[in-house]
Amino acid sequence: MSDSALHVPPAGAPHRPKLDHSGGRLTVMIFGGALVAGLAYTAFSLYQDYTATGVVATAYLPFVLLGVALVIALGFEFVNGFHDTANAVATVIYTNSMPANVAVIWSGFFNFLGVIVASGAVAFGIISLLPVELILQVGSGAGFAMVFALLIAAIIWNLSTWALGLPASSSHTLIGSIIGVGIANSLLMGGDGTSGVDWGKATEIGWSLLLSPLIGFGAAAILLLILKFTVRDPALYEAPKGDQPPPWWIRLLLIGTCTGVSFAHGSNDGQKGMGLIMLILIGTVPMAYALNRSVPDSEVVQFQAVAATAEAAFQKQAGNVAPPADVRAEMTRFIRDRKATPETLPALGQLSGEIGRQVAEYGGLNKVPTAAVSNMRNDMYLASEGIRFLDKAKAFNDETAPIAKALKADLDDATKFIPFWVKVAVAIALGLGTMVGWKRIVITVGEKIGKTHLTYAQGASAELVAAVTIGAADVYGLPVSTTHVLSSGVAGTMAANRSGLQLSTIRNLLMAWVLTLPVAMALSAGLYVLFHALFV
Repeated sequence: MSDSALHVPPAGAPHRPKLDHSGGRLTVMIFGGALVAGLAYTAFSLYQDYTATGVVATAYLPFVLLGVALVIALGFEFVNGFHDTANAVATVIYTNSMPANVAVIWSGFFNFLGVIVASGAVAFGIISLLPVELILQVGSGAGFAMVFALLIAAIIWNLSTWALGLPASSSHTLIGSIIGVGIANSLLMGGDGTSGVDWGKATEIGWSLLLSPLIGFGAAAILLLILKFTVRDPALYEAPKGDQPPPWWIRLLLIGTCTGVSFAHGSNDGQKGMGLIMLILIGTVPMAYALNRSVPDSEVVQFQAVAATAEAAFQKQAGNVAPPADVRAEMTRFIRDRKATPETLPALGQLSGEIGRQVAEYGGLNKVPTAAVSNMRNDMYLASEGIRFLDKAKAFNDETAPIAKALKADLDDATKFIPFWVKVAVAIALGLGTMVGWKRIVITVGEKIGKTHLTYAQGASAELVAAVTIGAADVYGLPVSTTHVLSSGVAGTMAANRSGLQLSTIRNLLMAWVLTLPVAMALSAGLYVLFHALFV
């Protein structure tokens, strides 16, 4: 069935804009050229980073798995592009502000830019949801089973909802996949399933995914009402007439809001792929990516001083309690269970001191021997996460808290980094994905949410709220759904305008929202069990 037959617009609604623009040979050449250039740049950068370490490969299976994992991770971002970013272009297409073929290329370009300038906070926020045991052994069979399971589960659900034309959330899907893997891993290890997930972080992200659509609905409705009271130009509140574009100032406004949503989507959603790719690289090529080798040697003395100060401060606060025999086992247990014991703080102190002394001994992160890289990175991860959870539990006193914060900042500088080529690879995958398969979701947003055609003010209100909401979430390191925010924003403007809502579409959107989490969890858990049996 063709896309044009998927839906008959409501009675009295203006005709559908032209969505079947032919790309032409030039577009195909540009698309193919960008894809080839991106893959070549990625492969060359990976090879260059690896050879710079001076290590000679003795086995090729890990690199085969690395290639497969990278393709799947970039495939997730590609699907994310045409699944989610259709929301950004729906309003400019249905208000005749931009032709469909121009709009998707425009949106793809600003998605690309959004990824390039992304901070990385969301990327490592996603990683912190994963089970600590799998993060520490991500290069093992269990680690690859985890990555393959959660990415393939997310791709399957995204493609399924796209085929039905439902604007489901890629963020929601990925979070569900991660939780499913965590629960499955805990059960396989003999646990009860609850210890495999950072439920505190999951709850925090869950609230952001829950509240952002409500914010989108309410804020877009309020913004539309404010516009009606402050901007009296009747042209702003009219639906397009045929293929006639809006007045130039309205057109600029809508193109601007589309640009903002596209850029914000790239900066937020693109980071999910970055985080997973970094996890893959850390596990497969630790000598090149486990530690940030670009940290200047001049900072080593400062790092050692901060670590030594932290060791003394943690032990002082712990009093006479001695560190346990195995400080790493104690920190792993604490990060998994989030239940501190009297030995947790002295264990963190001793581990921090050991890290500082090792870095000082080697003289810089770029001088750490290959054999020691993975262990040092794991130690830094345990110390950083230990500080994060203890700080969240208000376990530090007033004297210790600023010292712990300073140490965590240094530890994160050493481990939480994203090479530029990873950003470029994700940006190309997301940007090219934007230009493919967007039509189904665009039709849903443009025609199936309200009973009347989208007006210029409605489109601008929904997109402006979406851009601001997603941008704010990026600042706070929280993943939100472009799909949910934009779709609910359109619904909010329809309600405020008394245009009426198509309840069947709203019901389907809510059903997709409710089903996404459990279905993604079940898919990823089942796939993890399967891959665990194959790889471990």
